[in-house]
Amino acid sequence: MRRSLRRALVVGGAIGTVLAVGLTTTTVVNAVSTETEKDRIETYGQTVSVDGRAMNVVVAGEGEQDVVLLPGFGTASPALDFEPLISQLARDHRVIVVEPFGYGLSDGTDSERTTDNIVDEIHQALQSLHVDRYVLMGHSIAGLYAIEYTNRYADEVAAFVGIDTSVPGQPNMDTVFPTGLLAAAKNLGLIRLVSSAAGDGLDGLAYDDRTREQMSLFSNRNSLSPTYLDEMTHIRTNFADAAGTEFPAGLPLLLFAVADNAGNPDWIDLHERHAATVDDGTVIPLDGEHYLHHTHAPEIADGFLQWEADRLLDAD
Repeated sequence: MRRSLRRALVVGGAIGTVLAVGLTTTTVVNAVSTETEKDRIETYGQTVSVDGRAMNVVVAGEGEQDVVLLPGFGTASPALDFEPLISQLARDHRVIVVEPFGYGLSDGTDSERTTDNIVDEIHQALQSLHVDRYVLMGHSIAGLYAIEYTNRYADEVAAFVGIDTSVPGQPNMDTVFPTGLLAAAKNLGLIRLVSSAAGDGLDGLAYDDRTREQMSLFSNRNSLSPTYLDEMTHIRTNFADAAGTEFPAGLPLLLFAVADNAGNPDWIDLHERHAATVDDGTVIPLDGEHYLHHTHAPEIADGFLQWEADRLLDAD
């Protein structure tokens, strides 16, 4: 029995040593890589001052109607992520991509990531650009923020277009995320290790090698940052606060949504009910995954252009 105990202690000690050496290695590699990658990140767009911090925005194309693009939660570089859609929309519109704090090239912030704060900051950025009449278009959680935004600034928003957007009352949004554990995993280099093994998931999509490399660099920098983790913490309360809220009844609403959501069979019904709360609501199902703008940018742009033309949206 003593031999077995000694053997177990030796084996346990060896495993502990291997783990300690491994974690030391991943931590050092992560720290060195993070520092060297700073110089490889290419800048784009322009910055505006919001609450004393720099928020990055990208403006592309020309047209009578402005379209403001907002990203889904955790998108490392919104401007690069939206590139396929921007190239389509910019043929007929001026497109403004707002990178909220903690996203893309924007600064981080210690201001709580409540819906109220996020909405106010985005509006400040647009005011700095003198953008005061526009179509708001957003992906994923931007749909939740857009409800507050369009009610608060109803006189500015001509319409809202959602790309597989979140809706109040969708299931499983009361999760308490282990943000402390995730922060530790990033600092230990484990997130970088897992991401490297998993790949970027962009194979076969309309991104060139340079863009894919840049998106990877931004992901390493921005994912699980303090600002990112604070927004993750507030997902539960932001959804709770949005319960029962709706877009303004007179706001035209166009929602592109994944046709067959395996994780939520009621996904289209949720969006249909959401669209029914306004006087002019349309839902267009598309086959694909959550990032529809990666794979269906032409269909989204063409569908929006036709929908917009039928309504002669006011750009003034």
